Amino acid sequence: MAGMYFEDLKPGLVIEHAIRRTVTETDNILFSAMTYNCAPLHIDAEYSSQQIYGQRLVNSMFMLALVNGITVIETTIGTTLGNLGFTEIKFPKPVFHGDTIRVRTEILDARQSKSRPDTGIVTFRHVGINQRDEEVCICVRQGLMMLRPKEGAKSGVPVGTKVAAKA
Repeated sequence: MAGMYFEDLKPGLVIEHAIRRTVTETDNILFSAMTYNCAPLHIDAEYSSQQIYGQRLVNSMFMLALVNGITVIETTIGTTLGNLGFTEIKFPKPVFHGDTIRVRTEILDARQSKSRPDTGIVTFRHVGINQRDEEVCICVRQGLMMLRPKEGAKSGVPVGTKVAAKA
């Protein structure tokens, strides 16, 4: 399992994620279409050329999803039980087709769950940064994380994970 357990996610930990992603026109158009967001700032080049940025903006909800998605492989894959919510979402700079996004995660807080003794609640701060080193998406979210399985525990495999039967 590649994800980090609750015990690994200590406040102050900073992760510079290895994956970067160049945002394309197709990403923006498809995401806008799939979510029924027909704002001309995302899909109409002529309209957008007459607005303050002179070009289409990448859908901010796509950016929020992309920034959070980039973090999964190195933080929570297989060790999270769910996203509990966002307490802050900001888009300080616009994103355009062709921008390349990288992400930095900082652990702000971590505490054991009061109602689920085998889990912890971690507060993550994810920052999406473009190729000009501008912060383009900032979000703070809470995740319900698995505690590291105790030695001798019956199984450290999360519920729902398929395990091959022994011959």
